[in-house]
Amino acid sequence: MINNKNYTIAITKEELSKLPRVDYFGQIKIIETEAEMHKAIEVLRNQKLIGFDTESRPRFKKGLVTHVSLIQLATEDICFLFRICKLKNIEPLKEIFESANILKIGLSIHDDFHILSNDYKLSPKGFIDLQKIVPKYNFSNTSLQKIYAILFDERISKSQQLSNWEAEFLTAAQQKYAAIDAWACIQIYKEIKSPKFKPENLKYKQYIPDDEEV
Repeated sequence: MINNKNYTIAITKEELSKLPRVDYFGQIKIIETEAEMHKAIEVLRNQKLIGFDTESRPRFKKGLVTHVSLIQLATEDICFLFRICKLKNIEPLKEIFESANILKIGLSIHDDFHILSNDYKLSPKGFIDLQKIVPKYNFSNTSLQKIYAILFDERISKSQQLSNWEAEFLTAAQQKYAAIDAWACIQIYKEIKSPKFKPENLKYKQYIPDDEEV
């Protein structure tokens, strides 16, 4: 016997690998100077919903302190890539980070701010962590790549994840990867908060047999 209320939502690696790759068609603006930062903040302060993510240069030796190299803040149609490794001072960004009136959507936000705390003192407000939301809808997958795939049948490429985020210039592939990670957070949040969203209708739903199954 199957209990229709007892199910989990998950996608396998094989299913994920067969999906088409997601693309990003919005603007990407690289922020490397204080003047550019202030212009970006003028745009961001008028938003109600922002996608958030960070990237750090990979550390392949134990014991090394990790520092955030890049902060991504995305709207629906533009993503700002704040090159922290060049900006050094992110004091102006506190306005966005500490505003309770602007919702910032990310994933595993605690980890991001734990790394940021190595260099900056911040009091984040208005942040929503997707990893804390999706389990309420019976998702057993909580990575950004798998959540997005389950909802939109597209695969976020992770090929640039371990690239050098402190290189002199970010490649086009790095820029797009970084933008997608922040932008995707907005899309996921809007989808699961839509009145039309029915997790029980997702194609990746898997029933869990109850103890009475014969």
